[in-house]
Amino acid sequence: MAQAAETARTVILTVDDDPGVSRAVARDLRRRYGGSYRVVRAESGESALAALRELKLRGDLVAVILADYRMPRMNGIEFLEQALDVYPGARRVLLTAYADTHAAIDAINVVDLDHYLLKPWDPPEEKLYPVLDDLLRAWRSSAYKPVPSTKVVGHRWSARSSAVREFLARNQVPYRWYSVDEPEGRRLLAAAGQDGQRLPLVVAPDGTALVEPEAPELAARVGLATTPAADFYDLVVIGGGPAGLGAAVYGASEGLRTVLVERSATGGQAGQSSRIENYLGFPDGVSGAQLTDRARRQAAKFGAELLTAREVTGLEANGAARIVRFADGSAIAAHSVILATGVQYRQLPAAGCADLTGCGVFYGSALTEAAACEGQDVYIVGGANSAGQAAMYLSRFAKSVTLLVRGPDLSASMSHYLIQQIEDAPNISVRCRTVVDEAHGTGRLEELTLRHTVTGERERVGAGWLFVFIGAAPLTDWLGETVLRDERGFILAGPDLTADGRPPAGWELDRPPYHLETSVPGVFVAGDARAESAKRVASAVGEGAMAVMLVHRYLEQS
Repeated sequence: MAQAAETARTVILTVDDDPGVSRAVARDLRRRYGGSYRVVRAESGESALAALRELKLRGDLVAVILADYRMPRMNGIEFLEQALDVYPGARRVLLTAYADTHAAIDAINVVDLDHYLLKPWDPPEEKLYPVLDDLLRAWRSSAYKPVPSTKVVGHRWSARSSAVREFLARNQVPYRWYSVDEPEGRRLLAAAGQDGQRLPLVVAPDGTALVEPEAPELAARVGLATTPAADFYDLVVIGGGPAGLGAAVYGASEGLRTVLVERSATGGQAGQSSRIENYLGFPDGVSGAQLTDRARRQAAKFGAELLTAREVTGLEANGAARIVRFADGSAIAAHSVILATGVQYRQLPAAGCADLTGCGVFYGSALTEAAACEGQDVYIVGGANSAGQAAMYLSRFAKSVTLLVRGPDLSASMSHYLIQQIEDAPNISVRCRTVVDEAHGTGRLEELTLRHTVTGERERVGAGWLFVFIGAAPLTDWLGETVLRDERGFILAGPDLTADGRPPAGWELDRPPYHLETSVPGVFVAGDARAESAKRVASAVGEGAMAVMLVHRYLEQS
């Protein structure tokens, strides 16, 4: 049973231009191996190569290839030579007549032939099965590796390739990365009919080849939900960070028909954290990915819909309905909305950084890129918890980690426990009052120019890796003037809207806004996007739950 499970998608391929012989070979193979292997037959070298390329894109394994020597247009040796480029690990067998044994012997050197069989092979119990049994046994003990169903071929220093890897990783989609420079990467490109000029190539689980895919297309192909199941909901949650996931869990668990809409990946900034150690209930800490995965499964268990790679571009009130508009022109409506859009890291203004983003300069991304930093010197810009957590995680791989902090020390924005851990880490150093003035490199980051903010002294250092965690810019520009925001773009809610004792302009209800309610009745805000929020995971989750409680109160009085 174990062998059958392991080889459930593994193929034995046979090719012969004589239909009668082709059927006979396939019949004998299925009789012996059909329970554990899938037998695929073809009647020409060209069609067999097409089948192999399709199998390659789908991620199927090919254990043995049997090819007839005498075939028109492409003989068996020529076919096996090309098949070797697609499946180099498959065992190769040539079917020959007695008169062609010299060709079979020559093929041993040309295509590293494993065996040749004389036709006819009757009885198969004596002349076919023992040979195949040995070849399959050898194949199973070889270094073949079943790979995850999604495959990505790209260039190591490509912003587009980096963005696709980050999208898949943050959405917890298993994938296998292949450099365009390595043999398997080139084989996948050839199977997809690509020359490598446009990257990345993503091969979806169904074998579909996507070239330079955008997030919505990629999400749909790898099995992420992107389309809402209904036109109207009780609650739409915009944003999939801790606040949004908390709202989705509590909304769905309390009977509200709930949909969460996320533009990139659930988890937000917290989802990129390597270790959160001050979250209640996890004394040994929990990674952002683990926390996000549990929250996603919890929300789905209660019936919440989770949509990924859907960008929201507008929000409006239409009577009792709240309309949420998407970038593709579609829309959904709901009785209530919770804005949990969170924040994003601000872009580093240093010269050269924009051109090298994804090519050595990364925003977040510590988890995705950590393994590639092994033995390297790494720089991190930022002095808050996210920067400290990244430093601790990267220090497990990198030769050295240098934290660049604009302020005089870490105490202003980093938790005490993290400061202690950084002080105790032998390969982490902290340079205070230091900023990046310029990033240098051709095609990838190679050097940084650092500047001391007090003395003005500049220093040029070798650097191949720079991770940026500087401050928070709210993801609220798409709201325009729909809801009131402060001068930095954070959303005003509750008491902040009535600081002078009067309701906000345009407020038509005879009550003041609830604690997390925005200037539009029935639209609430939770988490980091709210003005003066705590910017901590626990408080964001709590606000998500509280916002749902206020949604119930709003619906009861509507």
